[in-house]
Amino acid sequence: MAKVTDRISAVTGRPAFICDYSPPRSGRAQDLPAPPDNADFVSVAYNPGRAVRVNSVAMAAALRDQRDVAPIFTLATRDMNRLALESLLLGAQALGLQNVIVVAGDPFGPRDVAMPVNDYRATELIAAIANLNQGIDHRERPLRGATDFCIGATVDLGRGIEREARLAVRKVDVGAHFLITQPVFDPDDVGRFADSCARASGEELTVPVFYGVGLMETDGVSFASVPQWVTDDLANGRSGVDIALQVWSALRPAGVGDCYVVPPIRRSGARNYAAAREFIQRAAME
Repeated sequence: MAKVTDRISAVTGRPAFICDYSPPRSGRAQDLPAPPDNADFVSVAYNPGRAVRVNSVAMAAALRDQRDVAPIFTLATRDMNRLALESLLLGAQALGLQNVIVVAGDPFGPRDVAMPVNDYRATELIAAIANLNQGIDHRERPLRGATDFCIGATVDLGRGIEREARLAVRKVDVGAHFLITQPVFDPDDVGRFADSCARASGEELTVPVFYGVGLMETDGVSFASVPQWVTDDLANGRSGVDIALQVWSALRPAGVGDCYVVPPIRRSGARNYAAAREFIQRAAME
């Protein structure tokens, strides 16, 4: 299986698509939803909804072996200490996984009974994985063999472009090889983010950015701010795929070469991967 950075548009000349994927709340093979088979990579989310779900490392290996897709697993700093995280990463290496995305994890609410750990911040975990790639663990002791992970980090432009640009630059400085963003609807945000990164670092961002395109449904939920025109178009019967294609077409002239596809999330928690497949098929031809 390839690394994410091997398939980006700057290398292949065509857009690369990462599709978000929610692991099931069951370990039975028959409960494994089929991801879109035309995505370049399937990114396994980390316990979305703070719910008990199949571990992202195990799920990534299962998708590769059972569905023949190129997986990315996600790790959150929220739930494990340094020893547990780095041991899990060695387990991922033993399973032949190559791509990882680091997140902090959504904070627990008053109804949650689990306790956060947060032994690392997200930037610190990225740096720790970069050290594992050099054969050094968190105690600065040598491993018998270095890992070779392609490291991804997240960006949410909805939290403030300048703030997120500074964080993105720090994440790249400590070892991130690529970035993914939450859904973006305004193509001007692409240029603003690039300019902010350049101001923060003194040079242009050197890693690929997979800008998020969210697919919406009338009965779906979104964890990002959605423009009123999108809500109105959905209410008037327009397809969420058509809306997403309009967004993608607007992002392309802004310099976007690669895409992070966020399939519709229904109120039941189910995902519409068929819509994601249709979007990727049509977007790849533009």
